[in-house]
Amino acid sequence: MVDARLLAPAAVAWAVAWCAIGLPDAGHGAATLAWSLWAAAGVAGSIAIGDAVRRAGAFAHGARARNACAHDLAPPFVRIAAPALVALSAAALVASAAALGLGGREASPLAAAAHEHRSADVVVELTAAPRTMSASWFAEGGPPSLRVDGRVIAVDGAPTASVPVTAVVALPVAELQLGARLAFEARVSPLPAEDGAAFRLRPVGDARMAAPPPPWLAWTVGLRTGFAEAASALGGDGGALVPGLAIGDTSAVDESLDAAMKASSLSHLTAVSGANCAIVTAAAFAFAALLGLPRLVRVGVALAALAGFVALVTPEASVVRAATMAVVVLIAVAVGRPGGGVAALSLAVVVLLAVDPWYARDYGFALSVFATAGLLLLARPLTGALARWMPVPIAAVIGVPLAAQLACQPVLVLLDPALALYGVPANLLAAPAAPVATVVGLIGCLLLPVLPSLGFACLQLAWLPASWIALLARASSAMPAARLEWLPDAPGAALLAACTAIALWLALGSRRRSRLRGLAVAVLLLALAAPVGLFAGRPLIGATTRPTDWDVAACDIGQGDAVILRSGGATALLDTGPEPAALTRCLSFLDITHLDLLVLTHWDADHVGGASAVAGLVDTVIHGPLDGERSTRALGPLLAAGAESVEVVAGFGGTLGDARWRVLWPRANAVPGNDASVVLDVSTPQYRGVFLGDLGEEAQHRMLRSAAIGTVDLVKVAHHGSADQSERLYRELGATVGVIGVGVDNGYGHPTERLLELLRSAGTAVVRTDRSGTALLTADGEGFRLWSERDTAGVTGGP
Repeated sequence: MVDARLLAPAAVAWAVAWCAIGLPDAGHGAATLAWSLWAAAGVAGSIAIGDAVRRAGAFAHGARARNACAHDLAPPFVRIAAPALVALSAAALVASAAALGLGGREASPLAAAAHEHRSADVVVELTAAPRTMSASWFAEGGPPSLRVDGRVIAVDGAPTASVPVTAVVALPVAELQLGARLAFEARVSPLPAEDGAAFRLRPVGDARMAAPPPPWLAWTVGLRTGFAEAASALGGDGGALVPGLAIGDTSAVDESLDAAMKASSLSHLTAVSGANCAIVTAAAFAFAALLGLPRLVRVGVALAALAGFVALVTPEASVVRAATMAVVVLIAVAVGRPGGGVAALSLAVVVLLAVDPWYARDYGFALSVFATAGLLLLARPLTGALARWMPVPIAAVIGVPLAAQLACQPVLVLLDPALALYGVPANLLAAPAAPVATVVGLIGCLLLPVLPSLGFACLQLAWLPASWIALLARASSAMPAARLEWLPDAPGAALLAACTAIALWLALGSRRRSRLRGLAVAVLLLALAAPVGLFAGRPLIGATTRPTDWDVAACDIGQGDAVILRSGGATALLDTGPEPAALTRCLSFLDITHLDLLVLTHWDADHVGGASAVAGLVDTVIHGPLDGERSTRALGPLLAAGAESVEVVAGFGGTLGDARWRVLWPRANAVPGNDASVVLDVSTPQYRGVFLGDLGEEAQHRMLRSAAIGTVDLVKVAHHGSADQSERLYRELGATVGVIGVGVDNGYGHPTERLLELLRSAGTAVVRTDRSGTALLTADGEGFRLWSERDTAGVTGGP
């Protein structure tokens, strides 16, 4: 029997934690909620104790039967008092933790520094391994920038209560190991309360390492580095995947393989997840069993192996979550009751939320919990059902990953509203290979320092299953109709959960109720047909009416800017227009589901008002100087969904697929506004373009004096074609095409006759979205081919 009594308290605690960190008035709101819940728990406890005392008194008088009957006839609020006490206590605990965390953020010296717009000298202890930015970054020839997450332990030379922060620094990877301490002067920006980090730090000048990692972490650095170097000698996709499968190191995985792994729902294999931890602990448990050790000793061996694995792969938050879920499974094994694992899982959820309430909004946490719940609740029934058709070992190999995949899919739909049609088959085919690659690769990693030849031989063995997984990923992602769009957000997740529940009932439930089963099949088909009919035809219609090889898209989003660039399989969006709905329509029309780079040129609503539409789709956001609440309002949803944010000035740059971009403007210490717009110069093998934001004439002159630009093929005209333009700039650019984002009957007179005449005199043909609708430009090396949503009446002027 499954002990599900703690499921309700865990669910209530999760919901309360999710709400507490998003309440208005931050810490005060969470504190009020916590006190209210403690008071409610006190009332429930009083009722439960009173009921227990009455029953104990009746039992003492020999009225056991009457006592039980009296309890059954008690009012409902008495009967549920004890379960309510547990649920309210768990909720009050996590709400208290949220209040303490939010209060610590408000009391931090960094909050004062951000409010006063001054820099602070900080010491940050890294709590995660550094992550490379999604684009290749450089600044005035400097080293690539890396994102680091950590906790501030000192501000302006004084120790302080630690708060979580995130920063982008330019230091060698060797100096950015987990546990190291960095010292630098930083500009401080507060992040939304819902964000896991309290502040974003931007170094002013150079950062330096103040202290190396502690010994209990430092020993793993050489092991990981040597493993990565040895695996690189294997070559091919298999060599790139071996470190990822064994210890979660994906630094060698290129963009195309990474995209294929994601499209085929296999990317979880290269992240340190509950599956990796379970494989390690299961292998250690099995080894101890071969030695004939008692069950409790086997569990101890497995826990020791898990602790060493966590240290090796770095105990950052995602790894701690995964390890905790693996411990849950071990507890279930130790007590000899797989059903007892559900109670242990529920307790682990409450404990983790009490330690860090921000897990409540963390998709990684949700996936860890749901995957573990799937293994505990569904793996055995699915294996039993499959065993009717195949041998038990094969049924187990299929049933375990299928259980985890079915449990996680509703959460995955929240991240990407689509179903990978070949995801389940790909995972089933990869299931036998993943444990081999993980275990053998990990053994090779441990043996390399002491027995290099034997260790490298293990890596060669691990290369075979790793190559098989890479082959599956590339093959399944290249198959037709690999992606099926689904209903987005919470309705889509709820619909998929309902479909999954019906399908499981049909597969595992009684086969006697034929009429009810027929009705369930009809409901399932109807539920599946709704999103398929709503979304599946849309890509086909778009594909028949527009080119697929376009390079630049100017979205018709009304009076505002939203320009999309594609190069080498990567995609960037420059501004988001005024409304999320309009941007969503354009992205859906163009089948854009992921953005490698988002550029927010400045904080006017007609350029950033639609930012929430791409929350969860963006890897990296670059922007100019922050502007208080206006910039926080635009960046908040993006950062909360996991995007990285970087403030840039002239001299910054990077790559986007085959394109290389650089920032021409603004200069350092610019005042927020139109004249501090981020101006981007983009060079590709087919064309060169300059994108001017809302830069005015005087700022355009200053930019010309500070940077040599030269001629270009494409210009995104500044400020929707206003009259505030530099004739000298457009004459120097001499662009073939000028794109103007402008709304019909906009009331500003944009584009102005002066601007149109200026472009005509420069020989620049004009594409304006008020006439063309969404316009697609395809560079062919000699110019551009234009496709417009309406007609070519949107093209005027030019040679």
